[in-house]
Amino acid sequence: MGEALRVGLLGYGIAGRVFHAPLIAATPGLRLHAVVTTNPERREQVRREHPEVRLVDDADLLWRTPQALDLVVVATPNRHHVPMARAAIAAGLPVVVDKPLAATAVDARALVDEAARRDVPLTVFQNRRWDGDFLTVRRLLAAGELGRVTRFESRFERWRPVVKPGWRENAGSDDAGGALYDLGAHLVDQAVQLFGPVRSVYAEVDRRRSGARVDDDAFVALTHTGGVRSHLWMSAVAAQLGPRLRILGDRVAYTTYGLDAQEEALRAGGRPGGPGWGEVTAERYGRLGVDGDLRVVPTEPGRYQDFYSQVTAALRAGGPMPVDPADAVTTVELIELAHRSAAEGVVLPAGS
Repeated sequence: MGEALRVGLLGYGIAGRVFHAPLIAATPGLRLHAVVTTNPERREQVRREHPEVRLVDDADLLWRTPQALDLVVVATPNRHHVPMARAAIAAGLPVVVDKPLAATAVDARALVDEAARRDVPLTVFQNRRWDGDFLTVRRLLAAGELGRVTRFESRFERWRPVVKPGWRENAGSDDAGGALYDLGAHLVDQAVQLFGPVRSVYAEVDRRRSGARVDDDAFVALTHTGGVRSHLWMSAVAAQLGPRLRILGDRVAYTTYGLDAQEEALRAGGRPGGPGWGEVTAERYGRLGVDGDLRVVPTEPGRYQDFYSQVTAALRAGGPMPVDPADAVTTVELIELAHRSAAEGVVLPAGS
């Protein structure tokens, strides 16, 4: 395989510390080489968790010596995604950007075009494509188990009645904060991956909590060109959680509850390859069938590690990155349409 590819990680907040750093460290062929953060507490966390890694105060120091790196991962607050990714691309460094790619579709499209013009690999961390329940749904659809699908329901719901500090819940317009950008970026991406292009968008977007500065409760309805309707919920104020996924077909339905286990495992210090990685217990398995005649469907183990394995393979062999950045542009376009739909109270055609 040769020497490991050296990775520079920008940011060591939730995205950098919980997701990217552990997955990079666990991927054969990758080596976490440098972390950019000025926060004293996070610098100490890096020293404790990755003692061999170089700490950097300013990303500009990385661009001055691009030959010292093989890949850059942008896990900063959302407002910095585009400028940091653009700087990496200008330095000729392949780049992974955490979702959402940008706050606006205009900026997202320009970034993708710039990477293509300079022939620099670019991809987006849509890790929920490797959730166990999503992989299970893909398997069921490929096998035609549900018949013709009419409706796809998907939820990321939480009970967080008090606004937490931090940019995600106290963001300005440039920060792409709030439930629709944060959670919706996953739900919209999954829906489009499963059921294809979207014909129209309708949304309801609200601020429910006292002192909320960004949306914390949203519903998005996508009508796909193939006829499936995707109903997507994202909320911080759900005191009782609905199904994670419910898919209605003309033969049977499939329903499953509870979030994928990988994020919780990463937060607890688990790593891919450990015992039971990505698995959920049998009581969490979904049910397929009709009421009165249901069968348990084992959930596929989640595989977040596949994202960085595919990045490594792409950089070594020149193949495609795991997520086409054009998909991330589409996601931002649909999120922008959802915000417009909610503000205007109308159904909007995709592309408008």
